[in-house]
Formats: sequence, C-alpha cells, structure tokens
Amino acid sequence: MRPRVAIVLVALLLPSAAIAAPSSRELRFDPRGAAAVPTYVQRVQPALVGLHVKAAPDRPSSARLGAQRFGTGVVFDARGYAVTVSYLVLDALRIEARRHDGRVVPATVVGLDLDAGLAVVRLDGSGPWPVAELIPSSDLKVGAVTGTAGLDEDGDLVHMTTTLKAVRRFSAFWEYMLDRALLLAPGMSSWGGSAALDERGRVVGIVSLRLGEAPHTSLAIPTEKFLAVKDELISAGRVVSRRPRPWLGLYTAAGDDGRVVVDGFNEAGPARTAGFRRGDHIVAVNGVGIASQEEFYEALWRRQAGETIEVLVRRAEREQVISVRSIDRHRLFRPSP
Repeated sequence: MRPRVAIVLVALLLPSAAIAAPSSRELRFDPRGAAAVPTYVQRVQPALVGLHVKAAPDRPSSARLGAQRFGTGVVFDARGYAVTVSYLVLDALRIEARRHDGRVVPATVVGLDLDAGLAVVRLDGSGPWPVAELIPSSDLKVGAVTGTAGLDEDGDLVHMTTTLKAVRRFSAFWEYMLDRALLLAPGMSSWGGSAALDERGRVVGIVSLRLGEAPHTSLAIPTEKFLAVKDELISAGRVVSRRPRPWLGLYTAAGDDGRVVVDGFNEAGPARTAGFRRGDHIVAVNGVGIASQEEFYEALWRRQAGETIEVLVRRAEREQVISVRSIDRHRLFRPSP
C-alpha cells in the first residue's frame, strides 16, 4: 500500500513566498531521543489529532493537493469538534482521526470557511474529548516566543519553539487574503493544521502554510478568525452572517515590474473559459484601477457572488474587457452530508 504523504501545496508557488514541501530527507522530531516535552506543549498535546484524508480523485482539489492527504486537527469542543485548515479536507470521502495515543476514529467535515482557510471536522465516538484553549492573538507582540505543535503521519508529536517574526496582511494567488496573519520562525515539517501556541500553551493560530527557504517561516491564521464564526460553522456548515465573496477561480502573480498578471486557472472556476490568457496584465476591475494583488482582491470582493465582474486586461499592448460571471465557491466545496 502506497504510504500516505503529508499534504503539500507544491503547485501553489508564489514568486515572493514559496510554499515548501516536506521532504523525506528532512530530520523529524524523535520523541524518544529528545528532552521532556515543554509544559506549554503538554497542555495542548491531548487535543491534537492526526487527520488522514482520502479525497475524491476526480475533483479539482485533488489535481493540486492529491487525493491522499494528512494534517493536524485541534479539538476545541468536548463533543469532538476540531479545527483544521480547509485545503486538507476539501472533497473528502473519508477522514480517519488518529490521536497521539494510537486511538483511531472516523471524522466528518461539518463546516468550511474558505475565506479564512479553515474547516471544522467532527470526531465520531463518545466524549468528552480533551480540548485546547483557544484565545485571540491580539495581545501577541512581534518578537514574542511562541510554539508550534502538531502530529506527524505516525501519530508522533512534533513541536518547535518559534518566534513571532511579523504580523501583517498576506495574499496568495488563489483569490485568498488575510488582513492579519501571524508569521512564525522557524517553520516546522508538519505544518498543515498544527497549533500555534503562546507561552502558556494556549492556541493563538492555526498553521496553514510554510513559506520561503529553510529554515522556513510558518504562516498561521489567527484564532480570532475562527472564534467569531465557529458556532455558525457547526450549525450551518459555513459562515452565513458574512456575504459570500464573488469567486472567479483566477490565479495571479506579481510580474517583474510589480504588475498583477494572470498565472493560471482553477479547474472548476468560471475564469478558465472566460477568455483570459496566462501573462495578461490585469489593469482594472469593474472600472477601478489596481496596482497590486491586494487591490485586485479588494476591488473584486466589493461585488456579490453571482454578479458579472468586468476585468480590464492588457495583452500585447492592447486592452480589452473580459466579463466573468462570478460564483460562490462554497457551492463547489460542500461539507459532507
């Protein structure tokens, strides 16, 4: 049986922030040969679960992420609800949750917040489950000593002492932007869904990406993005209090001169057949000039899902308007029935 590999975003590369893939040559934390687990990690360890995911191989997410995926979930509710990164569980057919003590239970996706990049899964079995303490990250200051903790594919604890290097806006090419992201260094080999911790072992973020070159930087989604909507994700499967964003499925990158250029298309997005070409320079959206990826998203998200978006592009020194009927991408990636 082919061994399952940790989920990676190898195909999702930004010129300014490369997403590194785990390598079998990397040294992994071996709990048998290390000192005692720090107290702040011990506090969260019982609430960590390894999520082995089998996704539908014919779905668009599997074309980039693979059909066999692995990441960490953090239990936040004694009924068995855990938070993780959304890309891990998109189009999931089966999820197996494994605790560090070897206990294995099935799990089901119950909610997706694709704007923030988070998801909620529910673990089967009787509770109560050990839970982590989640708090807002607003009190963290740049330079603070933090930690990252997760599980590897074998169920072993992986942890690292880190430093909060920056708190800033972050944008990525797949129509994704956080107004506030935590950047921790060094990065950790098992990153997807791992817990970013303060010095007391409280969860202040969920690690989503590993950026740059070794020793890498981990990008964590602040827990306040989750705490404000967790009840909606459990009850409704999505955030119903937030207006759905229009989605095109358009991949963009920054050109050498800082311009925003078309770099590809999501296989299920309407932009794929709208007439864009790789290398098109995006000049304006709905009549609003844009000069950065962040400005592109801000202009795009002023409209509503389902509305037609007018994108002005420059190609070979000529300009043309491409009209795209946007969609609500949550309709493509529904939680499990």
